[in-house]
Amino acid sequence: MTTYVHWALVPLAVLSLAACGDGKTDAGPAEPSSRTVTATLHGNSDFGTLERVLTNAGLSDVLEGTGPYTVFAPADAAFTAAGSDADFTTEPMRAQAAALLRAHIVPGALTRADIGAAIDAGGTGIVQMRTMADTLLTFSRDGTAIVVTAPDGASAHLTGSEDLAKNGVIQPIDALLIKPAPAA
Repeated sequence: MTTYVHWALVPLAVLSLAACGDGKTDAGPAEPSSRTVTATLHGNSDFGTLERVLTNAGLSDVLEGTGPYTVFAPADAAFTAAGSDADFTTEPMRAQAAALLRAHIVPGALTRADIGAAIDAGGTGIVQMRTMADTLLTFSRDGTAIVVTAPDGASAHLTGSEDLAKNGVIQPIDALLIKPAPAA
């Protein structure tokens, strides 16, 4: 219980660190949408596979809930590039789909500016956040890009424009943050 509470506070610490930044952002804060994370994903054609994975995993209702959540959302091209035989949209892959999604979600609503400010304020050039799968994602910079790395070494760049939903943030990424297991 203590460990869970401790790690549940990580997004709050990141936001606190972000408040210590110089106040500069890349494009300024966007206004949150009136739509939920699930509805926002549904409305974006780049995330068709992710939406089907979300439905298969039975987690659509979770991302319709109060939140907030930050979803590091692999675009359709990331699923294709993974080249796996695992199709996370099929019934036999339901448990793996849920595990994949939990590895891509952190509690709290974290904008790219928040993450960047936390990296800069930390003094080490990295910041870590605990996922809903109880693993740590490590964030660092590669030039001006923000890179997220999973414990198994899988990494992705934050790409495109983030979407602010009423219950969280969708951060597009260019790769999966777990190495998919082959289909059974």
